[in-house]
Amino acid sequence: MTAGAADGLLAPMVAWIESTTLAAYVRESSTVFPWLEVAHVIGLSLVLGTIAIVDLRLIGVAGTDYPVRRLMRTLLPITWVGFLLALVTGLLMFASQPVLYLATFAFQLKLALLLLAGANMAIFHLWTQRGIGAWNERGRPPLAARISGLLSLGVWIGVVFAGRFVGFTIDPFGF
Repeated sequence: MTAGAADGLLAPMVAWIESTTLAAYVRESSTVFPWLEVAHVIGLSLVLGTIAIVDLRLIGVAGTDYPVRRLMRTLLPITWVGFLLALVTGLLMFASQPVLYLATFAFQLKLALLLLAGANMAIFHLWTQRGIGAWNERGRPPLAARISGLLSLGVWIGVVFAGRFVGFTIDPFGF
């Protein structure tokens, strides 16, 4: 996506988003955006923290005494709560100035990394996890599971880095 991406096919949707009352409220309030950022960081922390626990188990670095299924079953609800919190707050912050966000490389990178994280998760759950019975308890996960865990951990760390750069390259209040 280039700096002019909002001028193309997305222009009508972006203009509509930016013109909504909710977007104006987030953009014009002196307190709403910072509170959204706080909630976004909390949501992302829940996502990254719970995913990191499972990923470190998959990689074989930590928690090797815990069954993978048990970890995933226990942590997945927390992961989804964190993801939904991060998603809602992220969309609200995006709505405040969508043209500006879409033109920022760090934001584009964050979106690309989120898509990669989703693809990695889908591949893991649809294919890699199929043979979990053989390595669930204390066995060493197969190479595919270890690669998935390593890739997941790296991608989510990348999401955090890109997100922080979004915060430093965009001034939502125009100061």
